[in-house]
Amino acid sequence: MPGPQTRPEPSGSVADAVSGNWVDRHAPIRARPYLRLSRADRPVGTWLLYLPCLWGVLLAIFHSGQFGLFDLWIIAGCGIGAFLMRGAGCTWNDITDRKIDGSVARTASRPIPSGQINVVQALAWAVLQCLVAFAILLTFPLPAIVLGIVALIPVAIYPFAKRFTWWPQIFLGIAFNWGALLAWTAHTGRLEWPALFLYAAGLVWTLFYDTIYAHQDKEDDALIGVKSTARLFGERTPVYLARFLVGTVALMGLAVVFAAPRGEILALVIALGGPWAMGWHLMWQMRRLKLDDHDRLLELFRSNRNAGLIPVLFFAIAALA
Repeated sequence: MPGPQTRPEPSGSVADAVSGNWVDRHAPIRARPYLRLSRADRPVGTWLLYLPCLWGVLLAIFHSGQFGLFDLWIIAGCGIGAFLMRGAGCTWNDITDRKIDGSVARTASRPIPSGQINVVQALAWAVLQCLVAFAILLTFPLPAIVLGIVALIPVAIYPFAKRFTWWPQIFLGIAFNWGALLAWTAHTGRLEWPALFLYAAGLVWTLFYDTIYAHQDKEDDALIGVKSTARLFGERTPVYLARFLVGTVALMGLAVVFAAPRGEILALVIALGGPWAMGWHLMWQMRRLKLDDHDRLLELFRSNRNAGLIPVLFFAIAALA
């Protein structure tokens, strides 16, 4: 089994990046380690951070019945912010996990443990990404700005969670779905129950997809003492995934019901199609699940971009109905 001495490919590519990704092929050579540090060569994580933002703003539009030019900026600003904050979070994660990453086959080729970049450079890159994201956040209403600042707390804690709890995926869910709260609040000016239910749905969804993801590393994690839901659940993982599936659909359904304008029955039915259809996608993932097939696990994890886009489509149609 590869240990700390594992070295990256001569090109500097990261082991679990998409083959032939744009960073490896087209980015300036000096920028590549920084972009890899931000996971720009693995965009699915940015999608998973951005999708709850889209859910939040679209459900808020559905709730209020109002759509304006500022909503277009919320959508665009959250997209840029998701890219930047996912990059900053991953950079911080790699700084704190640099010794662990060097001992895990899948992560030993990352920029810090492979020697492509040092800790000081990585920290400066994280700060730069946060500052640009903060500049975007300042264009939102004050309640959304406050929420955005508070979001830094779970981002800072998450890399350490696997050292003290078997449920680090909960901390990831807290951080990754904050956009549902922020985007709703950016549109409405206040935090309300539909946003909270939507946030809870996203958190449970994160438990679903990140447990699948964590099964790739369970052998290495066991050797170095890193905790995860994959190790905790073991062969009972499908049972827990089924529970997370039901929780995701139920909580998102509640968010839709609480957000629905009175008397808009057709729009309500359309919006409820979002969690219903997403649930079928999660069921499809479970049917294809093979806990010891790393390629299949990575494929299923990545497919959650499509799973999360399903409610986006239904919420958008409902908002226009």
